[in-house]
Formats: sequence, structure tokens, C-alpha cells
Amino acid sequence: MLARVLVGAAVGLVLFVSGTWGTLALSYQLPGPSYVRIVGAGAWSVAWLGLCAALVVWRPWWAPVAMLIALSALGLWWTTVRPSNDRVWADDVSRLVSGTIDGSRVTLHNVRHFDWRGDDDYDARWETRQYDLDHLAGVDAILSYWSGEAIAHAMLSFGFDDGRHLVFSVEIRRERGEAFSEVGGFFKQFELILLAADERDIVRVRTNVRGEDDYLFPLRMPREAMRSLFVSYVEAANRMTHEPRFYNTVTSNCTTIVYRMARRIDSGLPLDPRLLLTGYLPEYFMDVGALDPRLGVETWRRLGRITDRARATTAKDDFSSAIRVGVPSAQSSSSGADTL
Repeated sequence: MLARVLVGAAVGLVLFVSGTWGTLALSYQLPGPSYVRIVGAGAWSVAWLGLCAALVVWRPWWAPVAMLIALSALGLWWTTVRPSNDRVWADDVSRLVSGTIDGSRVTLHNVRHFDWRGDDDYDARWETRQYDLDHLAGVDAILSYWSGEAIAHAMLSFGFDDGRHLVFSVEIRRERGEAFSEVGGFFKQFELILLAADERDIVRVRTNVRGEDDYLFPLRMPREAMRSLFVSYVEAANRMTHEPRFYNTVTSNCTTIVYRMARRIDSGLPLDPRLLLTGYLPEYFMDVGALDPRLGVETWRRLGRITDRARATTAKDDFSSAIRVGVPSAQSSSSGADTL
């Protein structure tokens, strides 16, 4: 009896998940205006519920066959939904960064350096910049909290010994007028973009314009690991210029992609739920030795909170220096022991 109940519950769960997935997939990706998507998703829901009722009440042989055919057809259609670099993009994600590497010298095209006054009020600038990897001085993780303590956007900032900082950030590539949706992120609503940007742009817009709360954590990382990670970002950016990808809320987001690149440097980095619950990344950094253990996580959070310092800066200030006032520097290790 118990076995029958468990099997029935499992079948019911599968039917519910399958039907819900189909409804959401059609509501987000069915071609045409919004009313077409609504009608299509509604028709799927009604048909699926009808098949479920038939399966439970009358149990005709054709009900499971019809379900299998419907799911197969939906799955085949789903494979035809492909990412693209050719859409009408929002201004701040309109260009793709790319780069060339010549020995230690890297030339990056389309580095973003906007001057933000509001979400819809800015001076747009895209620049070509050169960096010498022999002069890498440090890597900082920047977490921008926008939805409670468990959810933050993660970025990596590479610092050079001349005082310059470059941030790499994996983000959704919004079309003009499009807004972020966590659910849509499961259903191919957004393409993925890798941005390279000035800290005054990509950090300040979050603290000073969007009201987010930002923290900076200097990572303990050997110089060769810094260099390898920077190159990995450039290589990933170049691939995205001709191989567009979809953003996915779980499998392809701001931390999972960085994790995969970091695994190329240290294959022993563990998978962890905190790679999805990004607000708890500082604890993960501490556990893997990427944060100096002489300070506890809460001390790092207190010292690394840069929100107020960012909001106090003026156009004449050196933004990168100002936000780092009071933040201890990382203790890099040439051997790489106990570091990311």
C-alpha cells in the first residue's frame, strides 16, 4: 500500500512539474506578442490538465501516449530557441568586450566607463584600454547586495600597481525596456554578457544609483593565478562575441561561470550551495583560504563595506582609492598554498 502511495505521489509530481514547465516555457518563449504567449500557455495548461484528468479518472491507453508526444514536441521546439548577439540591447550592455593578448600585454576593446546620474541618465563611454599582466597587484571580490542577505551580485576587480582597477562582471544582457526576472532566467529569457568596466562605473551605479549595498573582499591569490584568471576572462569574452549564450539563474550566472574558470587554476575548489546563495560567499572564501584567516568573516564584512564611502565620493575623487580606505590588503602567497 505504501509503495503504491509513493509511486502515485512520484507520478503526480512528475506530471505537475512537466505541465508547469511547459506553461512557463511557452509564456516566456512562444514567438509573437504577449497575448499570443498568454493564449499559448493557457491552451497548454488546459490540454495538460485534461490529459491528467483522463489519466486519473478513465485511464485510457492513449492518455500517457498523448502526454509523451506533447512533451516530446515541446522539447524539440525548446531546442530551436537559440541565443543571439543581434537584438536591440539596452545601452549599458550594447557592446561586447573583446581582447588580444601579446605576451604580458592585453588590449581590451569596449571597456565600459559610463558616468551615471540615474538609471536612465548617463554619459555612455566605451573605451579601448591596455593592461600589462606583469603589473597585476591584486584581485578583489565585490559583492553587491540587492535582495536580502542571501542574494548578491558577484564581481571580480583586478588591481594594477599603477592604481588602476578593472572589473569583470557576468550579467544578463537585457534588451531595451526589459527588466530582470529570476523565473525568466530559467527559461532562456536573457542572453549572457561579460562586462569589463571601470570601478567608478560598475560599482558606483550600484551603490549611488540603484541603492545596493556593496562589500569588497581582497582575495589571497598568487600572482600567476591572478594572471591566469584574467586571461580566462579575456578568452571567455572572445568566445561570447561569436558564441552567444543564455543566462541561467542556477547553472550559468555571475558566480558559477567564475567558479568554472577558477577551477582551471585550482581543480580542488569544492562545489558549495553558497555559489548560488551568493550573499554567503565571504564564508566560502574563508573556508577555501581566499580570505586572510587572521580576521573573521564579520570583521571582513565590517571593514569591507564600501557603500558609504562610494556614496561620499565626488567627481574629483579617485573612486578606487576612496572605497578602499580602511580595507586591509590581501596577503598573497607566491607558493599558492591555502589560497584560491
